[in-house]
Amino acid sequence: MSRKPTRGYYVKGQFIAEGSELDEQYKAELRGTPGQSKTDLKRESTQLQDLGASLLALNTQRLASLQLPDRLLEALAEARRITAHEGRRRQMQLIGKLMRTLDEALLEKLRESVASDGALHQQETLALHEAERWRDRLLADDDALAPWLTEHPGSDIQHLRTLIRQARKDNPPLTAAEASQGLAPRKSRAHRELFQALRAQLLDTPDHSDEHHG
Repeated sequence: MSRKPTRGYYVKGQFIAEGSELDEQYKAELRGTPGQSKTDLKRESTQLQDLGASLLALNTQRLASLQLPDRLLEALAEARRITAHEGRRRQMQLIGKLMRTLDEALLEKLRESVASDGALHQQETLALHEAERWRDRLLADDDALAPWLTEHPGSDIQHLRTLIRQARKDNPPLTAAEASQGLAPRKSRAHRELFQALRAQLLDTPDHSDEHHG
């Protein structure tokens, strides 16, 4: 009969078994503020654990810019490596406890960073879907360019017309036989660059497609 795996978590690459002397020492270092009820501590721990989970979505460069303590950075890195559900759950509990050692100013900075990252991601996702919709509309209908220019008067109309014309030439509509086989339309370079130009305009960021710059 195989032995039941020891429950625990990692700190700086060292495995600490739950209930061990090291576990008690480490938890003592992370213990909450005296006077808080168990309910308060649990609620705070859950909130900070959720914030810690949101930090996992940030890239390494973004995390480094937040100047987090080494112990927390190591715990976050370890959580990314753990794939087992139970092991990851315990690691997230550790992250929640480490988050409780941070001062309120840093916690507020982390909340703002996570909120900003979420808003940016949402904006980019919306722009992606909107660019796809406009690309298909512009390729299918000559009259679609006028309403696009009404909404986005700063667009380079000549550049868009060139991309639309080239994309139509490179990507003729599927034949009835191809459509019946469920084949997806081919995507040319101009087709992709039209999407990029529309997305850049929707995000109000520079467009870097080759034709636009000669």
